[in-house]
Amino acid sequence: MTKSINCEQTMHKTITLNPLIKPTLLSVALLSIMGCTAMQNTSADLVSTELNAATVYYNGNIITMEGDQPQMVQALVTQAGKIAYVGNLSTAQSKYTNAAQVDLKNQTLLPGFIDPHSHFDMVSNTMGQVNLNPSPVGKVANIDDILQALKAYKKDNNIADGEWIYGWGYDETQLSEDRHPTKDEIDTVLPNNPVYLQHTSGHMGVANSKALAALKITANSKAPEGGNIARVKGSNEPNGLVQETAMYPFVRKMLEVLEPNQAKFFESTQDYYAENGLTTAQNGSTTRDTIAFFQKQADAGKLKIDLVALAGVSDLDENLADKNFSWKTYNHGFKVQGTKIVADGSPQGKTAYFSQPYLTPVPDCQKDCRGLPSVSQDQLNEMFAKAYARDNQLFIHNNGDGATDMVIKAHEYAVKKTGQAADKDRRTIPIHAQFARPDQLQAFKKYNMLPSFFTNHAYFWGDVHVKNLGEKRANFSSPIATADKMGLRYTNHSDDTVTPVSPLFTVWSAVNRTSRSGQIIGKDERASPYQALKAITINPAYEYYEEDSKGSLTPGKLADLVILDSNPLTINASKIKDIKVMTTIKAGKTIYQRR
Repeated sequence: MTKSINCEQTMHKTITLNPLIKPTLLSVALLSIMGCTAMQNTSADLVSTELNAATVYYNGNIITMEGDQPQMVQALVTQAGKIAYVGNLSTAQSKYTNAAQVDLKNQTLLPGFIDPHSHFDMVSNTMGQVNLNPSPVGKVANIDDILQALKAYKKDNNIADGEWIYGWGYDETQLSEDRHPTKDEIDTVLPNNPVYLQHTSGHMGVANSKALAALKITANSKAPEGGNIARVKGSNEPNGLVQETAMYPFVRKMLEVLEPNQAKFFESTQDYYAENGLTTAQNGSTTRDTIAFFQKQADAGKLKIDLVALAGVSDLDENLADKNFSWKTYNHGFKVQGTKIVADGSPQGKTAYFSQPYLTPVPDCQKDCRGLPSVSQDQLNEMFAKAYARDNQLFIHNNGDGATDMVIKAHEYAVKKTGQAADKDRRTIPIHAQFARPDQLQAFKKYNMLPSFFTNHAYFWGDVHVKNLGEKRANFSSPIATADKMGLRYTNHSDDTVTPVSPLFTVWSAVNRTSRSGQIIGKDERASPYQALKAITINPAYEYYEEDSKGSLTPGKLADLVILDSNPLTINASKIKDIKVMTTIKAGKTIYQRR
């Protein structure tokens, strides 16, 4: 069916479709020759014309991200949503004579950033919660700030008594009191609402009395395996803090209550990723209901970026038995890549599982305080064997070296049980692997595992890690420099909502490893800017089995691009986090333009 379009409006739209792209002389001439009577078309035809037209990018720092050393080219050409040519400018312009021309004006062009690990759905959910983060993400400095923010949120949003209220991002290590808030403190401002505050790590939280009662947590409740219900000193009465598996019921309730927000904030969450230069995002640990929701959004054409989900391990049997369940295959921009396992907790929350004890007191632990494995070794072994038998890619949250030992043992068990080669190309991803020892890095290389590091911790909790774990362990956290020397392939992520999704901040943290106090946390593990860029482009493309279609500026790959106002390879290293994303392009289409 054709749609009549006003000639004057259409000419204006064609000429000003993108302020960075000049219209070709041919397109203007055709408009003049055809006249108004011919300007009847479908909007789909207009989009097709835009995407099929070639565009030449030139006069900038075009970094291909191919090879072990930086490679620059004069020009890049996109056409039909893909990269058509990379190389010499004169060749590009002579070969694509009618192409639109984009003068980069000395800005930097890179492949679109790829998110190795974050929580897209949790980012959406935070848009319906109270921001309790300390600086620079929020403004909370003490427990009274938390209480006043909760009180104001209820009033400003007209929340009735009895309705759940959620907050996110509080961090006891940055509060002046240097402790978690308690249920009693929350009760003083919100006595009539169930309240749950999610810790910045995502591995614990604090519930008030109404929330504890709603989920039947009492003095008689026993802590679940792999979790802890903190108590009022000298009694069995819960003080509100629930850690690891003990927090799961509260998280399930939160997801249920906030489910309507998924659709409400779906577009704005995508915009948040696009504004940060990301063309592919991840959702870690995804329920079947959320997978269905994401696919519904994708089928409706609502995805601006690619979205990769990791299914939850609790659904592994059902997912593997479901003949309609698709793995590793995009369907309208969405796919389920593999399965997420949580093996331990958070180092800043002192629940990450280590082979050696923490150096500072751990709540509710009297001796040999090494954190909490979230699963037993036998359980982890069987999870690995089941997944490996079906070629199901595994992503395992493991922070402490004790949890990393468990991951390596589970891998060895699974390959023996299945009879597979230990170094098969299965791309098992240890997520975080922050405190992996040198011998464990060797095991990653031997077994073809790809660690996804988390260097943002050096800034946000580097000082805390030195205090809790000592300099040796803290300084070898997320050891990108050593991994690179060993020939390991690695990525580097934000784990948003734990830290902001900004890939450029991630690059900055990897290169500088500067803490909040200005200390360098492990100077020998500082990455080069190019190494740090590889960890958010070509390496995560490999993580997702997408190295043939994404991650570098290579002819035939998708035209997923990001334009930056400065060059991360040449700018002063301390300024990398200040680089601005100017434009984000997904498959040749601009999805973000800085104003």
